[in-house]
Amino acid sequence: MSMYGRDPWGGPLEIHAADSATDDDRSRNLQDYDRAALSRPLDETQQSWLLGPGEQKKKKYVDLGCIIVSRKIFLWMVGTLLVSGFLAGFITLIVKTVPRHDHPHAPVDNYTLALRKALMFFNAQRSGKLPKHNNVSWRGNSCLQDGKSDPSTLMKDLVGGYYDAGDAIKFNFPASFAMTMLSWSVIEYSAKYEAAGELNHVKDIIKWGADYFLKTFNSSADTIDRVVAQVGVGDTSGGSTTPNDHYCWMRPEDIDYDRPVTECHSCSDLSAEMAAALASASIVFKDNKAYSQKLVHGARTLFKFSRDQRGRYSAGGSDAALFYNSSSYWDEFVWGGAWLYFATGNTSYLQLATTPGIAKHAGAFWGGPDYGVLSWDNKLTGAQVLLSRLRLFLSPGYPYEEILSTFHNQTGIIMCSYLPVFTSFNRTKGGLIQLNHGRPQPLQYVVNAAFLAAVYSDYLDAADTPGWYCGPNFYSTDVLRDFARTQIDYILGKNPRKMSYIAGFGIHYPKHVHHRGASIPKNKIKYNCKGGWKWRDSSKPNPNTIVGAMVAGPDKHDGFHDVRTNYNYTEPTLAGNAGLVAALVALSGDGSAKIDKNTIFSAVPPMFPIAPPPPAPWKP
Repeated sequence: MSMYGRDPWGGPLEIHAADSATDDDRSRNLQDYDRAALSRPLDETQQSWLLGPGEQKKKKYVDLGCIIVSRKIFLWMVGTLLVSGFLAGFITLIVKTVPRHDHPHAPVDNYTLALRKALMFFNAQRSGKLPKHNNVSWRGNSCLQDGKSDPSTLMKDLVGGYYDAGDAIKFNFPASFAMTMLSWSVIEYSAKYEAAGELNHVKDIIKWGADYFLKTFNSSADTIDRVVAQVGVGDTSGGSTTPNDHYCWMRPEDIDYDRPVTECHSCSDLSAEMAAALASASIVFKDNKAYSQKLVHGARTLFKFSRDQRGRYSAGGSDAALFYNSSSYWDEFVWGGAWLYFATGNTSYLQLATTPGIAKHAGAFWGGPDYGVLSWDNKLTGAQVLLSRLRLFLSPGYPYEEILSTFHNQTGIIMCSYLPVFTSFNRTKGGLIQLNHGRPQPLQYVVNAAFLAAVYSDYLDAADTPGWYCGPNFYSTDVLRDFARTQIDYILGKNPRKMSYIAGFGIHYPKHVHHRGASIPKNKIKYNCKGGWKWRDSSKPNPNTIVGAMVAGPDKHDGFHDVRTNYNYTEPTLAGNAGLVAALVALSGDGSAKIDKNTIFSAVPPMFPIAPPPPAPWKP
């Protein structure tokens, strides 16, 4: 008979009744087992069971919980750790007490230092509600009623943008050129901006300008019939005493007079330049797809308007004609068309920019005393360099090659004209090139030429071209960079007066900059229209340094008068500082960072040049 139970380790547990025994039998059996067990030698553990705790031998191992190690090894490890800790502390003590001889980082070059300051000028020129990070302590919100206070304009929100110079007028024509130049410099030299720690800063500056331009026309429409040309007026001719931005000398924050809005309905030059500004900015912000497309759409609308409604924005004796008169709109057609091609890849814009008739009207073939001088008025030289870039790197061929090769050759001639071995332009005794032939305010033209020379030399280097020809003579690209350096070095202080023409840079710089906000203290006192005249006429230095502002510059004899009321010497402008920034970033750094060859072509599709038409059949 048997019973079955469950073995907790699996299987049946079987108990036989026949196996049951008395207690005496079990006792005898256990004694037999004990004798059998004691007949075998006992190991150390078994002996410890029998001897009890008092008779245990000293352990040779240490139980650390997760592992058991030899006592000798454990003591050796502990000793090693203690000795190591002592040595580490002793070495640290020596390092702390011995004098250090640090090797300083390579000093930042002057061009980078000046670049950081030159960008700050744009912060000081901001209009509207300022961002928290504007970093110009003496500036505040200003002109928050722009647009609303003029019932004649359809554009009611014109808050923002930049004041042009030492006044509070917002001129779209030079401001849009300034933004285009800044965008061009970012497209070419974003790595240098990044190295200088200024990439985000310059992009903020461009976006501030672009956002304002989008307010000055119906940017959501495909077709428009008007564009805002300026906000504020400055005409004081005829002895007018009506308060305006030139008659009054006030901080922008305190302006309480009316600021008229000027619109134009046939302004090809202005709208094409604004199109260039938005198109170039769209490339800068190409990683922000929605914003970039918004800029491209606005650029297309503006350029269409410029082509449909022909005319100069400053025609007819307008206020703009007194300060920023445009001589032609054909150069803006080439310039704007080139930028729209790069922004969109649409070859219709390239066809327009390379149309021989437009190039002829723009002055590409007839020269003149100002040929080769890039400015807020004439962009032909900039367009020639920009389209030479296209030929160097993409070589689109027919049907664009005729004008592209012409522009490329003309760019070479222009670069030759900058060199001191030729006499196209005079120079002062101190070495400053006279691109405006001795007229006042020369520096704005000099910085643009320095940028073009530097960027074109980088184009040639990137295309593995060591130089270019001026007639029979070959010149290396180093010659161009030397020209750019000598001109910028003059502005930074290497001149007969040993002074910097950038406020806040160097030791000796202009202290009486022609600028309303910088010349009036921020002291919680509101000076009215005429109340600020005492600050305008004061011989004391400005209470606020407008850091980074490049003044108009010296005369043709290297002379300079640091007088606030003489704007031909001491007034800074947006367009001038934009060229300065572009030239400085092109020259900055240690030479390791080069131009960005490809970003400008991001929207350009692969090009498959078509074959030119066959020649006419031969006839006897």
